[in-house]
Amino acid sequence: MTGGKVLAIDFGGTKIAIATAAVGFTGGRPDTVVRLPTLGAAGAEQAVRRAFDAARTLLAGPAAAGVSTFGVLRDGRVHLAPNVPGWDGMALPALLRAEFGDAPVAIDNDVNAAASAELRWGALRGVDTGLYVNLGTGLAAALVAGGRVLPGAHGAAGEIAYLRDRDTDGYAADGAAPMEDVVSGAALARRGSALLGRPVTAAELFPLGADPRVAALLDETVATLSRTIANLCVMLDPERVVLGGGMMGAAGHLMPRVEAVLRRSVPFAPALVEARFVDDAPLVGALALALECASGEL
Repeated sequence: MTGGKVLAIDFGGTKIAIATAAVGFTGGRPDTVVRLPTLGAAGAEQAVRRAFDAARTLLAGPAAAGVSTFGVLRDGRVHLAPNVPGWDGMALPALLRAEFGDAPVAIDNDVNAAASAELRWGALRGVDTGLYVNLGTGLAAALVAGGRVLPGAHGAAGEIAYLRDRDTDGYAADGAAPMEDVVSGAALARRGSALLGRPVTAAELFPLGADPRVAALLDETVATLSRTIANLCVMLDPERVVLGGGMMGAAGHLMPRVEAVLRRSVPFAPALVEARFVDDAPLVGALALALECASGEL
């Protein structure tokens, strides 16, 4: 398809982003971007309704639509998405088909969508086997093989938040996400705030590394992150590892440490690079999904 426009929607726990782009989009700035608060406490139904209303205003009759969402997609429903009441278990794919009619629609979770953006236009372009690790409020990864993102048998490949590092860690069956409780922006903010006796964000902790207490916390977190990525690399044998997400504001602290561990621990160490897309990566990924639909690649 050589003409028309595509639509992208990124459903997040705190905000919804909607964008349009020409079918010839090459990963720059979308034509238009609109952002809405999710208003999660008011439930899933109103969030989806407001997103659809805004999307219709932006673009009626898109050539295709791409959608990213928090949670895991399986059997036509969203799972592992407790942050917004009604989102967990919601039949989002069916709602999208009803909204967009004959227009083809692709949907994936937010981290897989971000990896799709990196595959099409960014740091994973041309990579056959790779790993994308998202370091944000939470923790997740996307596995790439054959130049495509692997969904896994249940749509949950890359949900590394549930990895267990110690016998004392909790279990996914009990609602625990052991690795995310240590390696994530939310975990760092929580532990740093308790340590310092005042509210701090993860981004605010890294400049405070001269404080021995903060330094110890950061050392533990980065060591766990590095070990986790190294173990994933031993299993997958990727040619390239891409780090993305909101915590990449501290890339100067993270990248050298992770790279050093990969070189020491992985038999054939992959290249380690920063993601091209940090802000709005899932939204750009939703555009990538839409373009694959428009061209018949999906």
